[in-house]
This record gives sequence, structure tokens and C-alpha cells, in this order.
Amino acid sequence: MGIVHLGLGAFFRAHGAVYVAEAMAASGGDWGILGVSLQSPTVRDALAPQGFAYWAVEQGPGGEVPRRIDVVQNVLVAPEDPAAVLAAMADAGVKIVSLTVTEKGYCHNPADGRINQQHPDIVHDMANPLPRSAPGFLVRALALRRAAGLAPFTVMTCDNLPENGHVLRGVVLDLARALDPGLANWIATEGRFPCTMVDRIVPATKPEDIQRLAAQGITDAAPVMHEPFRQWVVEDSFVGGLRPDLGAVGVQLVADVTAYEHMKLRMLNGTHSALAYLGYLAGHQTISDTVADPVFARFVKGLWADEIIPALVPPPGENLAAYAQALFERYANPAIRHRTWQIAMDGSQKLPQRILGTLAENIAAGRPSPGLMLAVAGWMRYVGGVDDAGAAIEVKDPLAQMLKTAADQGVAALLSLRQVFPETLAQALEPGVTAAHARLVALGARAAVEELA
Repeated sequence: MGIVHLGLGAFFRAHGAVYVAEAMAASGGDWGILGVSLQSPTVRDALAPQGFAYWAVEQGPGGEVPRRIDVVQNVLVAPEDPAAVLAAMADAGVKIVSLTVTEKGYCHNPADGRINQQHPDIVHDMANPLPRSAPGFLVRALALRRAAGLAPFTVMTCDNLPENGHVLRGVVLDLARALDPGLANWIATEGRFPCTMVDRIVPATKPEDIQRLAAQGITDAAPVMHEPFRQWVVEDSFVGGLRPDLGAVGVQLVADVTAYEHMKLRMLNGTHSALAYLGYLAGHQTISDTVADPVFARFVKGLWADEIIPALVPPPGENLAAYAQALFERYANPAIRHRTWQIAMDGSQKLPQRILGTLAENIAAGRPSPGLMLAVAGWMRYVGGVDDAGAAIEVKDPLAQMLKTAADQGVAALLSLRQVFPETLAQALEPGVTAAHARLVALGARAAVEELA
């Protein structure tokens, strides 16, 4: 077992785990995966009776293609036995600890990337040797390896954060420094935190997916659905150079991921969030439903052409206009039922990376951004908890109550939340976002988008 993965959710099982399985098939190596759930036993309880194997189902316009994946060898549930998780991470055979814990799992302030020392899990982890948070497990496990005279494992984040490896390295060093400056120095010198860019649309698995597979003779309590497209760009920086042969199976191993991640975070994730908030408010349940509406199709194409692409430097060999067209075709795939509500989760953590960075650069360059301003206003309406039809919205966000209180007070109160908006950017956004929010209130989301598009 060469890899421990924190946060064994649907995305990693449909993306990274598939690549690792293919790399082992191509070139060998002991890269089996031990999954760790940091919260609930749901995934472990579903996978254990089937030997931790599962089916990854490609959903294309032409139909479904199921494939059995058997690279996961066990799953531990951290709250049940945190010591067992630490022991596994400290094992000499483990060379990589990878993560998909979502933005909120880093226990950091998205506005500045530093660890949030007031986060309840970080408060706990600073006082207790058996941690709760992903940064806590990383730091305590690295401390065990240092004490045993072992090299550190490579820490490889697979979450949608710009410069995700740098962010995670900073968070880990912040926590390590607070516990043991000597440990922090060792991690900084010996450790590796490669940046990565991951891309594959993985909608939540629904009961009817499980039933449909069962009708085909495939019994699986936890299959994963995914689109045909996939991409993984990885900074080739690993402790001792030890990693699966990812290049043999299509992973792009590069010296600098930055241009790729900006392209993906801003062009895919940024427009995904814009469509999720405004589309949900307008009554659209999925992304494919949203872009089937010609008003939203014009809107998203305008976002790419006029507001996002002008703020990007294309990665080597990439044509951004062609990438935008390919994204639109992926969004329109009717087989992928990616719910706007699912994408809208945790917006306070996602907005800075997906949309605010582009807005900041456009403001600095004097480029207008009416569509992105409307997207931010859409998020503000969404976290207020009521859609355009007057129906209640179940807002899932670590700051949900704080956001609702601020939303009741208006745009200025939301812009004053420093966990989301840096002060200088908030001041620059206020006129445009206030006007966009007023149009949303007066017209509703679809009419406001139509007026703009």
C-alpha cells in the first residue's frame, strides 16, 4: 500500500484512483490506496462488503460504459480510530498522502490562504495528539515519521484551489510551527507538496443510478458516475522521486501547474459556480438544463470571451477559445445530471478562487466584468435562502448562518466578510455588485441574465 488518501469521495474514486489503477497496470508498483474518511463511515460501510472494489461508469451522449476499479484496499474512518489513521500514514511503505477534502477541509482563510487558528478542529488539533482535521493528521503523521527516522511522504492535494500545493504547504507549516518549530523546519526542507490540476465532472450518485446498474447485473452500493473527459496536471515534485508511472496513462507531468489551474479554475469552476447560482435561482436543476436555456448559453459564452479569457495566460499548447467550446459541449451533455444545488455548496470557500481572482485582475486592468458581478450577486441572493419562485433554499456552507445574517442586511454586509472578500477588492466591487443585486431582486435571475446577455 503506497498511497493514503484523505477524503475518499466520488470525485477521487472517479478520477485519481482510476489513473493510479491504470498506472499500476501499465508499469507495476505497490501503489494500492488506503482510503480515509474524515467524517462518516458511509463510504467504508458501502465498499467493505464488496471488497472495496467499485464501478466507475462513464456517461456519454451515446450511453454508459461501466468499469470495475479495484485499487482501493481498505477504508478507515478517522473519528472511530484516529490513532489507526496516523499509524497507517506513518508506515514506511506509504510514499504519498493525497487529499480531496474540498476547500473547507483546509481549515484556512480563503482570502489570504493562512490557517484559521480559530477553526474548532484546529483548536482541537493544537491541544490533542489525536487530530480531527486534514492538516492535523498530516502534521501529526509527519511528526511520527520524523521521530522514526523516516523520510516524509509527499503530500498531494487534488482539490480545486489555485496553487493548491502551496496553500496546503503553508497551512501545514503554520500548524507545525505552532506545535514544534523544529518539525516545521524539517517539513519545509524535506517535504514535497506538488501542485495539481484535476478535471472531470462527477455528479453525485443517485439511487436510480444504483438501480439501473443492478438491472444490468452489476451490484454496487457505491458506484461513481463521470463524464468521458478527464485531465490531471501534476507538478513533478515527489519525495525521492517516488510516484506511480502517471505519465504512462496520460497525466501531464510539468514543472509549473499555475497556468493550467488558472485556466481550469476560472473557465470551468468559475462558470460552473456562475451557472449554479443564477441557474438555481431561475429554477434550473442541472447544468445541462441551464445551458439548454439559450439565455444562459449566451451568458456563459460571453463570460468566457469577454471577461475570463482576457485575464488568462494560456498554458503551453492550449487554445483558450477551443477549451471554452469544449467546456460548453461538456456542460450540455444530457447524460451528466450535475445538480446546480450540488455545485452551489460551500460558496464562501469557492468564490475567492473561482471568480474573485478574475474580477480583481479585470478591475486592475480596467476591463468591465458585468457578468461576473452578476454571478457574485447571484451568490448573495442564493445564500439569502430564497429562490426567485419564493421557495426556501437549503444552503450548505460552513458560514451558512453568518451569510444568512449578512444577506438579510444587504450587499454591503456580505462584502464586509473578510473570510471571503479582501477589503480593497470589496470596495472596488461594491458599486457593480450592488447594481447587479438590485437587478436580480427587481427582475429575477433569468431576466437579469437575459438583459445582460
